[in-house]
Amino acid sequence: MEVDKAKQGIIQASSELFRKFGYHKTSVNEIARKAKVAKATIYKYFESKEVLLYHIYMKHIEEELQSMIRSAPERDDREAYISDLIFNTCRMAYSISNELIGWEFIRISTELQGFVRLVSDDMEKLLMRSYQDTTPFKDSVADIRSLRFLINSSKSIILSYAYTSANDLDIKKNFLKFKKDMLPFLIQAATREQQ
Repeated sequence: MEVDKAKQGIIQASSELFRKFGYHKTSVNEIARKAKVAKATIYKYFESKEVLLYHIYMKHIEEELQSMIRSAPERDDREAYISDLIFNTCRMAYSISNELIGWEFIRISTELQGFVRLVSDDMEKLLMRSYQDTTPFKDSVADIRSLRFLINSSKSIILSYAYTSANDLDIKKNFLKFKKDMLPFLIQAATREQQ
């Protein structure tokens, strides 16, 4: 088996198993069996199951983010465009976390809470790069500070929702509250900071 095919098979098998059973219920042995490789082959490419999850998670986020940015309708209202982009990114990141790991498990696992914080920090860097290249934030230092403020604030709020919500209905209500009440306030605060 070629090197790239083996690695790709591991990634594909892991992604399918994580989505079907969740990260915590998927063993490295099951990944190896589904990928038709030896368990040692997995560790040749990924030092742990968590590193494998990180790789899958970040790749999925990047693909979804690029697709979202490409398909975002051009709008004359800059604040509405930014609001939609930030909101859709937050919702997408929450959904991917829930799909691959499951928030129920994240809430009770301190190890995975640390993982989510690491991923959210790396995702922030990815968002900064992606937004800077493709949105109204391009080429302005004040806009870059505002963007960083918006991403940090939004991330903190959404993570607090994810950790404290009792069920999916609570999450939906909190996301609507975030979009309707909090995000416009954050965008106004970021806009004021530019002036």
